[in-house]
Amino acid sequence: MKILLDCERMKFRHTGLYYFCLKLGQALQRQVNEEELYFYTPPSAKNCFGPAKYIRQHSIDKFALPGVKKLDVWHCTFQGSSYFPFRKKIHKVLTIHDINFMNEGKLTEEKKSKYLSLLARKIQQSDHITTISQYTLNEVKRVIDLGDKPVSVVYNGCNVEPPARAAKPAHPPGRPFLFTIGTILEKKNMHVLPALLHNNNFELIIAGVTLDENYRQRVIDEALKWKVIDRVIFTGAVTEDQKIWYLQHCEAFVFPSLAEGFGLPVVEAMYFGKPVLLSPLSSLPEIGGDLAYYFDNFEPEHMQRVLTDSLHHYNMTQPYAAIKARAEQFSWKAAAAQYLAIYHSLLPEKR
Repeated sequence: MKILLDCERMKFRHTGLYYFCLKLGQALQRQVNEEELYFYTPPSAKNCFGPAKYIRQHSIDKFALPGVKKLDVWHCTFQGSSYFPFRKKIHKVLTIHDINFMNEGKLTEEKKSKYLSLLARKIQQSDHITTISQYTLNEVKRVIDLGDKPVSVVYNGCNVEPPARAAKPAHPPGRPFLFTIGTILEKKNMHVLPALLHNNNFELIIAGVTLDENYRQRVIDEALKWKVIDRVIFTGAVTEDQKIWYLQHCEAFVFPSLAEGFGLPVVEAMYFGKPVLLSPLSSLPEIGGDLAYYFDNFEPEHMQRVLTDSLHHYNMTQPYAAIKARAEQFSWKAAAAQYLAIYHSLLPEKR
């Protein structure tokens, strides 16, 4: 069986989709036996899977995908990919991470309808659909009739693997700190976080690439309002080793996001046994379960009380081992095994 993993989104480093492709690809490499695994990668990600079979991605591929005839399965790892083998005689697996565009206030209804129609077309032409959480699957079913299309929920794994190497940042926090990470966009809801620094001595470390300068300014304005601007630090993109250092040393991981198909950073923080304070929305309760703490709303006084109460409960009960055990339930090894089973279900004669 010849299987292609579409890693085109690896052109955007320091993103969840980059690490989804990287970690799943590496886990598949460790499990394939007689299968032939191909990686469809952009030039910036060349050789990231070491000695392997590659098909290089070029923008012209939007009009004529390369190498399709020699393949059995094309795994499209992102529902919004521009590189999809429409009308090609090849088995297709489509992974849907989220349909956040349906709740994007800046998109016109015409644009939303266009994106939804394109997704429905991809689903119709795919042989098997996977989603990264039950929440995402429920959202897809809410707007698209899947009929009798085979569907599976395949959870992401935890990106942190032993031995976890940490690299101390050049300018580490000078006091106890709260940590969050993600692209700086409105849906991440980070502007509610500076209020958590009221009446305590914490710093707030915000790691991630800024994709919306206006929204970053909104976070700054909130920090000014609460007179904590000197304790709110934007690091920009961080390396994996630096992220691990922040996760190891933070007092708590705070993640008030409004829209998450899975929430990889939550699992990473739980891997280190840290208290995680989350939004109760989208997939986050599915991932954090009853070992996470939740903001019922984003009013400053409520969030401040949740922070105080959560840290008190955590310190009194010491649920470190249970939190870490939950994180270990999310495994790239298990995800790769599920995907291999899906690939083989499409061509049972090649088992």
